Amino acid sequence: MSNPSQLSLPVYLPDDETFASFYPANNEELLNVMSSLGDQSHSQFFYLWGAAKSGKTHLLHACCASAQEQGLQTFYIPFEMYASMSVAILENLDSLPLICLDNIDNVAGNPLWEEALFDLYNRVKEAGGTLVVSANHSPTQNDFQLPDLVSRLSWGLSYQVHSMSDEDKLAAMQQRGEARGLVLTDEVVKYLFNRLDRDLRTLFDTLDRLDKASMQAQRKLTIPFIKDTLKL
Repeated sequence: MSNPSQLSLPVYLPDDETFASFYPANNEELLNVMSSLGDQSHSQFFYLWGAAKSGKTHLLHACCASAQEQGLQTFYIPFEMYASMSVAILENLDSLPLICLDNIDNVAGNPLWEEALFDLYNRVKEAGGTLVVSANHSPTQNDFQLPDLVSRLSWGLSYQVHSMSDEDKLAAMQQRGEARGLVLTDEVVKYLFNRLDRDLRTLFDTLDRLDKASMQAQRKLTIPFIKDTLKL
């Protein structure tokens, strides 16, 4: 059987998606639980669900980053890529202390993958590892057809990741800017917010682009500079 290192995916975890950079908004309890995941002894399984772009992927990335800082080996799989993967990628993962499976509802209704996930849950339980999965819906509201898998998805702790309000996103942008040493006035933040797609990934990627541009040009982030850089 292949080991996890032989089945690695071309997936690179962003170094800026940590617990420290996650703006909690109304997910404070969830953030506290996940950030102390290494200290958890009462549950091996965590199921995070919520709307697309609500922050689930960020949290899974943060779990891996935190575990790796503790010297633990982790494995992260984005299930949007499942069509280019074999179920063999799940083999032997139970030997790892932390496994993160993102957007598993992409394989709902696929008998081969459902059986493989069911088997992984059983093996992780026996091995005593930790499995964190995410999906758009709660365990019983997904379209999984294998009853035993639905049962396994309900093991451990289940948390809804609540989407941010517009006010939360504005605050998250300013927090992101401060972490990068950017001075973002309320006027600048609102200007960007009103002209870009309002998902955090787009907003954060734009801030990263502006950060690099301002450093190269040795200019502050003013609205005229942003207009010229982004062609808005």
